[in-house]
Amino acid sequence: MLDLAIIGGGPAGLSAGLYATRGGLKNVVMFEMGEPGGQITSSSEIENYPGQKNPGESGFDFMSTWWGQCSHFGLIHKRAVVAQISQNTDKSFNIKLDNGEIETAKAVIVCTGSTPRRAGFEGEDKFFGRGVSTCATCDGFFYRNKEVAVLGGGDTAIEEAIYLSNIASKVYLIHRRDEFRAAPVTVEKAKNNEKIEFITPATIKEAYGDNAGLNGLILNTKDGERDLKVPGIFTFVGLNVNNAILKQDDGKFICEMDANENVKVDLKMKTSVPGLFAAGDIRTEAPKQVVSAAADGAVAALSALSYIENLH
Repeated sequence: MLDLAIIGGGPAGLSAGLYATRGGLKNVVMFEMGEPGGQITSSSEIENYPGQKNPGESGFDFMSTWWGQCSHFGLIHKRAVVAQISQNTDKSFNIKLDNGEIETAKAVIVCTGSTPRRAGFEGEDKFFGRGVSTCATCDGFFYRNKEVAVLGGGDTAIEEAIYLSNIASKVYLIHRRDEFRAAPVTVEKAKNNEKIEFITPATIKEAYGDNAGLNGLILNTKDGERDLKVPGIFTFVGLNVNNAILKQDDGKFICEMDANENVKVDLKMKTSVPGLFAAGDIRTEAPKQVVSAAADGAVAALSALSYIENLH
């Protein structure tokens, strides 16, 4: 039986693995279907991680040193896809892999993260990371004193448009309806911001550019097509939380979830099921930042260490 199973190999999972193995656990396996690093490896540039030696390096380069440090203390990486986590009558956990294999662990930390939803316009995937972004905090700085666009009508989209207005020379807020899902006070604040221009109702037909990146967007508006020449578009159309492994055979989740099906945790990353912890983007109210995911992983590992110690 494993002491600890960590599901997911992004910043949260790697941080959890580092703290767990360095904390004395000898049999810790991190299940990750690909190379360790997570979603952030697709980011073109990172500048906001504290103590970063090379600000502006790619997400891939930034994460490249993490695994070496973790493996040094004994973390094992098992390249596998986890299909389901369930609990046995003795309170241990089964980690069922998609090939039918089952591993058993005393405790589990789920760090499967979330996946930004694609808006679905032509060119979105082609220019993702080269003008198309889903993180204003990560990439907004690179558009200082330039015009950018934001797509979405929820709180995140409006709040990020306001955030970007402090960096960019102008922000075009594109939404398919005249009404917004965001809180009225947030919408009003954006409308009173002279650097934000609302383009509604409108959808993005196509993103275009060249080898250097995005050059602009073709919009479908109520007045016909519009060519919006911007080097950056931030899409905020929601996130898909990677929570499928927590669903049981009866369709219910193994632990308590919030209204958006994020895992409910306390300040120690404990779920409603003793021995099961969650860290990073999958947990409720996650800031969706590398530094906070790494912190979550460390907290979860410390909690798991205490839980396993008290089993004896």
